Amino acid sequence: MPDATPNTPQAHRYETQVAGRPLVLEAGKYAKQASGSVLVRYGDTVVLATAQASEEPIEADFLPLTVEFEERHYAVGKIPGSFMRREGRPGEKAILSARMTDRPIRPLFPKG
Repeated sequence: MPDATPNTPQAHRYETQVAGRPLVLEAGKYAKQASGSVLVRYGDTVVLATAQASEEPIEADFLPLTVEFEERHYAVGKIPGSFMRREGRPGEKAILSARMTDRPIRPLFPKG
């Protein structure tokens, strides 16, 4: 039985085959402090996508949307000494990936 805490959705798992490889989506199981999260597995690739939303509406003339893309160096076997050398600031690929995620979803939100 999937575990669920109060005020969080119950965990769900969806599986299918895409191009002969398993695609697995696990929602509500990880990052329980986030408003929503999904862990996506496709072959050897694993992506954790989270979303956080305020319960209070914000009065602003812009959409306060932030996309952060992080590829942890330790996930690919690069483990230098200190935290700053290990994680450092986002590289060009991370910045461009965040922009490529932000730009297509921004128009999907209603105005106002």
